[in-house]
Amino acid sequence: MQQEFQNTNRKFKPLKKFGQNYLKDKNILRKIAEEMNIQSDDVIIEIGPGTGALTEFLVDKCKNIFAVEIDSRVIEDLQNRFPTVQTIHHDFLKFDLRTISEAVGKKVRIVGNIPYNITSPILFKLIESRSYVSDAILMMQLEVAQRILSKPNSKEFGILSAFINAYAKPELCFKVSPNVFYPKPKVFSAVMRFNLFDEVPISDDKIYLQLIKTAFSKRRKTLKNCFADTIFEMLDLKECGIEPSQRAETLSVNDFITLANLSHSILGKQTY
Repeated sequence: MQQEFQNTNRKFKPLKKFGQNYLKDKNILRKIAEEMNIQSDDVIIEIGPGTGALTEFLVDKCKNIFAVEIDSRVIEDLQNRFPTVQTIHHDFLKFDLRTISEAVGKKVRIVGNIPYNITSPILFKLIESRSYVSDAILMMQLEVAQRILSKPNSKEFGILSAFINAYAKPELCFKVSPNVFYPKPKVFSAVMRFNLFDEVPISDDKIYLQLIKTAFSKRRKTLKNCFADTIFEMLDLKECGIEPSQRAETLSVNDFITLANLSHSILGKQTY
């Protein structure tokens, strides 16, 4: 299998347009599979299997694996090497996860060494699909992982951290050196785990996202100034125990949820 993997890598060169950086270190690949703690009846969707480097470590642990791959060059090779894996030629961002979850009658688990340029869209998609997804383990840029894990009152705390932490519990599994990829990226990476909450106390997802985007739109401005001339200017911040002179990064995730739910109760079914 090692020789076959090497031959496959030579056959399919990483493409920049897909943000491909092939992970070549077998120890790292094995660690990712171990972090999943796979059960035999799990249903796993791998994002962008590429040449199947990670798939190789998943296939013997689980009988229900779906591989969603946008690169048409590798589809036939994946199908030949992993006949028990259901390889799907599709853009993951446009793929409806509900189709698999409803077909198998349970939530799916997600794993992947994802293209770093679409990390945020992938995370947003998983949260939008949380009715069908239980958890995810993803390789991403270390800097992005640190932003997600950041706490209020820090310069890293922003839209991504406020949004992700409202819907999931993120956890850093381990850091990864650039030296284990081909081609070698210029940044360090991290393997992150996201356990999606079954229920969240948010009345309207769209309002919540719009609220935090508005709050962080001008980081140096106070909340009062950020919300001025927006749909959120009607909020009585003090009613929620928040001073209008505060900045967005001083609020907790619970503070943002409280403001979003108050906004929803005021706006009702208005168009926003």
